[in-house]
Amino acid sequence: MSSQNEGIPLHLHPHDAGYRLIELPPELESMLESETAPVLTLESSDTSAVLKTPSKSYTLRQKNTSNSLILLSSPSSSSSPEPGLSAIATIHETVELDPIPDTPANQAPLKDTGSRGKWHEKFGKGR
Repeated sequence: MSSQNEGIPLHLHPHDAGYRLIELPPELESMLESETAPVLTLESSDTSAVLKTPSKSYTLRQKNTSNSLILLSSPSSSSSPEPGLSAIATIHETVELDPIPDTPANQAPLKDTGSRGKWHEKFGKGR
């Protein structure tokens, strides 16, 4: 009697390389898939890394997830002679890109009016 549910063998062959998945905004994905894909650059800022395209900048933010993702490799792309799939990495974090809003060059920075901390004096007296 043959088994109808043989399944696909899964092997564990972890790589030493650390993997991160980047969630691309739709406009950046289409830009990268175009025939004239631009060069992207990574720069550091005071608070995070910044990914720059010719027209827009994005901050990189790491997001941890409770649902791990398993990165699989097929037999044709791995060095393993065993049939089936190989689990080569478990990913617990993803990188999210947040667009940096454009600020007009002629817009003056906000003026410090010195009103920091005054709200509680105005509205907190009657409490």
